[in-house]
Amino acid sequence: MSKSDFILKVEGLCRSYRMGEARVNVLAGVDLAVRQGEFVAIVGASGSGKSTLLHILGALDKPDKGVVSFEGRDLGRMGQRELNKFRNKMVGFVFQFYHLLDELSVLENVFLPAMASKSVFGWLGSRRWAKSRARELLGELGLSERANHKPYQLSGGERQRAAIGRALMNEPRILLADEPTGNLDSATGNGILKVFEKLNKAGQTIVMVTHDERIAQKAGRIITLADGKIKQGA
Repeated sequence: MSKSDFILKVEGLCRSYRMGEARVNVLAGVDLAVRQGEFVAIVGASGSGKSTLLHILGALDKPDKGVVSFEGRDLGRMGQRELNKFRNKMVGFVFQFYHLLDELSVLENVFLPAMASKSVFGWLGSRRWAKSRARELLGELGLSERANHKPYQLSGGERQRAAIGRALMNEPRILLADEPTGNLDSATGNGILKVFEKLNKAGQTIVMVTHDERIAQKAGRIITLADGKIKQGA
C-alpha cells in the first residue's frame, strides 16, 4: 500500500481536557489511516473519545500531541486561513442535531458553504452555479419539493438529508459524520445510511462515528475506541 493511498493519517494522537482539578485523558495515543474511497465507522461507548477524534480529523479541535495528515499534509503546520479553507473545501460535516439555520430556506442552507468561501463579488459571480448545484443535491436526496421550506417545517430525516446536502456542497474529499442517525428512529436512520452507502459507492470517503454496532455494520471497516485507544483486533 503506497503512502498516496491514504487520504487521512493519524499518528500518536493524544487529547486531554481539564475537569475541575482533574485532567481527563480522552485520546491516549491513537494511530489511524483511512484510504481514499473507504467507508469507516468508529464505534465505542459514550466518553470513549469518538467525537473528539472526529473533530480533530476535521480540524475543529487540535490534539495535545500527535500528527494529523491529510493527503500527506500536516494539519498542525497549517495557519488559520489554511485551516479555514481546509474545513470549507476538503471536509463535509454531518452532525447528530443537523445545525441547520431556521431563518434560511433549505436551499439556502445547502448552498451556504459555497457562499461562506467567497467574497461579496466572488459570490455574485458564482451564485447561479451554487444555487444550481444545491438544487441538484436536493434532487438527489429527494428534497426538491422542500427547497423553499424552512428547516423547522421538515421531518428529522429530511433535515438530516438537507444537512448531508450542505456537507456535499463544495464537493469535499472526505465526509465526517458524528452520530448521523442518533436523533432519528430506526427506519429513518436506515434511510440516512442508504444515502451514505450510495455516496460511498460513487467514491465518497466517509468516516462515521456511532455508538450503535448495528449502524456500524453498514460501513466497510469498523474501528473500536476504548479508553482513548484503538482496540486491537477490532
